[in-house]
Amino acid sequence: MLSKEQNELITRTGPGTPLGEMMRCYWVPALQSSELPGPDCPPVQVKILGEELVAFRDSQGRLGLLEEHCAHRGTSLFYGRNEEGGLRCIYHGWKYDVHGHVLETPAEPAGSTFHERVRVRAYATHEVGGMIFAYLGEGRPPLFPNYEWTTIAPEHTFVAKSLLECNYLQGLEGECDSAHLSFLHRMLDPNEHFLYKADTHPEYHTEDTDFGVRLIALRHLPENKTYVRVTAFLMPLACALPVGGAVDGFDVHFYTPIDDTHAWRFDFSFKRSQPYAGKDNRRRNFVDAAFRKLQNVDNHYLQDREKQRTENFTGMGPIFPVHDGCATETMGALYDRSREHLGSSDKAVIAMRRYLLDAIARFQQGATPPHVITDPALNDMRHAESLSGIIDGDDWHAHYPQLVTSAAEVPAEVAPVSGGGVLF
Repeated sequence: MLSKEQNELITRTGPGTPLGEMMRCYWVPALQSSELPGPDCPPVQVKILGEELVAFRDSQGRLGLLEEHCAHRGTSLFYGRNEEGGLRCIYHGWKYDVHGHVLETPAEPAGSTFHERVRVRAYATHEVGGMIFAYLGEGRPPLFPNYEWTTIAPEHTFVAKSLLECNYLQGLEGECDSAHLSFLHRMLDPNEHFLYKADTHPEYHTEDTDFGVRLIALRHLPENKTYVRVTAFLMPLACALPVGGAVDGFDVHFYTPIDDTHAWRFDFSFKRSQPYAGKDNRRRNFVDAAFRKLQNVDNHYLQDREKQRTENFTGMGPIFPVHDGCATETMGALYDRSREHLGSSDKAVIAMRRYLLDAIARFQQGATPPHVITDPALNDMRHAESLSGIIDGDDWHAHYPQLVTSAAEVPAEVAPVSGGGVLF
């Protein structure tokens, strides 16, 4: 368990908090690209890390992410007119570009230079894989990490967004926890999810890396076989997962804090060999227009007790984010970890928390947080991957030699991935 002080330290993300200031050193997901489908489309309200923002694409298709309230008298720019290269406030017509500069103040006298001395805060953005990331820190942004999936063509990627009605960490801890797969997502069909049923108490190994923590769950099978599931906690708020066996790609699930009691969950998937067929709509159709789950705490997640007896462990249907939402949201909006009782099945969660707490402590002493990349020579994050498979014996490291702990160990004969630029 954590002390109340430690719990506060790793859950509070607003401006001025230790974790909030550290998170502002990273690129964090802000919204889906599909929410801003084209030039001069309607703007979108964005609240992340406790900050109220507005996102838009200008007439040239450039992304802007600005503080939401007009610098004149505070009217929300979400209601503004997105036109002719900028976002115009509906109150007095003040117009802003993607950098937060005031272009026009039409209610002021002709020839006024007042607008040259005023601006709103604007944040850098980076668009990749159908997602728009934001850098909410000061100064020049770090490099965007060169993961394998940043080089994948957009048509090979898929992203879904949903609202998590609790603190971000409750969702993120669930992604680091392989043991719950044997229960929460279990189908009662004896032929479903055999590997998770065969050994319900996996043996855990963890490795600290330059991107975060590698989490290895070993499920022992008959005939000296082992099912290996490797996930990766990516600082500061994501986890790479071998969804669907990870034979042709894997998932990365991000939990961006909205505030201390809500978060955005982004489920990103990619395929190496082929485009997504666009037939996976059930992974999006479980939310409403505001991205709230249709099955939620207010309707008890539409739990069906008969289905719980005959179909699956929860009685909530096949949508994993609904299961995850029930498990994490019903802990309360911000769970008090001083009340919990941890066992050996929580080893991966403990390792992730320790890494995060250590990073915060070093950051408070002036150190650069881990996985904030400024050196292009160290920006090769293909080892931050996820995979699963059945091996002989249990020496997973020998079976997967590509799972090194830092970019400096990535084999030199493999060309580094490209990309990682900054769009602003």
